[in-house]
Amino acid sequence: MAMPGNVKIIDLMMGIPGEDNSGWYAFIKPMLMDEESHKQFKMPAQYMFKDIPQAGRQSDYVAYVIEQMDRYNIERSMIGIDDGNAPHLAALKRRPDRFFASYEANPNKGMEEVRKIRRLHKEYGIKAVTAFPSGLCPQVPIDDRKWYPIYATCIDLDIPICMCVGVPGPRLPLAPQKVELLDEVCWFFPELKVVMRHGAEPWEKLAWKLMLKYPNLYYMTTAFAPKHYPQEIINFANTRGADKILYAGYFPMGISLERIFKDMPHVPFNDDVWPKFLRENALRVFKLEG
Repeated sequence: MAMPGNVKIIDLMMGIPGEDNSGWYAFIKPMLMDEESHKQFKMPAQYMFKDIPQAGRQSDYVAYVIEQMDRYNIERSMIGIDDGNAPHLAALKRRPDRFFASYEANPNKGMEEVRKIRRLHKEYGIKAVTAFPSGLCPQVPIDDRKWYPIYATCIDLDIPICMCVGVPGPRLPLAPQKVELLDEVCWFFPELKVVMRHGAEPWEKLAWKLMLKYPNLYYMTTAFAPKHYPQEIINFANTRGADKILYAGYFPMGISLERIFKDMPHVPFNDDVWPKFLRENALRVFKLEG
């Protein structure tokens, strides 16, 4: 049950910091109602996280992130891109051997967003679309028809959609991210690969039940230190769900790699689960070269 030291890890959520990261969460601000979130928090779920990583001033932030990856045997990482995200685009251009791309979609933009997803797939080979239903303004529930053109586009491009589910960390209404909403989506779009993000709490048991039900539904461990991986998810991985659970971190947005890999060896995964969790499932679901 020990974490193997010879597996080259794939991290499915990472970012490239800069001198000023204040713009990372600007899109959420119109939805935040409390003063603390607006005036005191550096990131909108700060009350949940201790010791948020600080990169400090670096001459080369891409090289800094790669150095951190090398320290913890991370071979490749998925980073979010957009037309104006210069640090991430630079990382993707400089080191396509170490980084691959995703794009966070806004279904409120209709067909404009569908065309953008197709363009980014053609130009940058994005491997996934990501989604934050509670963080959109206005919010768009997982089963809302506004998502349907994006779901169909993901099927056409054969890429997963990585969907935040469960109670959001930022102080936003949770209703758009109820895990039960995935049931109709997975039923109506059986070819759509959906990867749950950000815990699914407090509906972890429902999350694994739906994964058992639907072949194309998966779970990644974004935004959780390994010490806090839900026990229901660990149990599922060790029994019938070894092919369904994927590793993803949250560096540098909320958790340091040092913290993650200090905790990781204590996760009680079975021996056969570890290589699938750290690498093999990501290769298969995101269609990466081995």
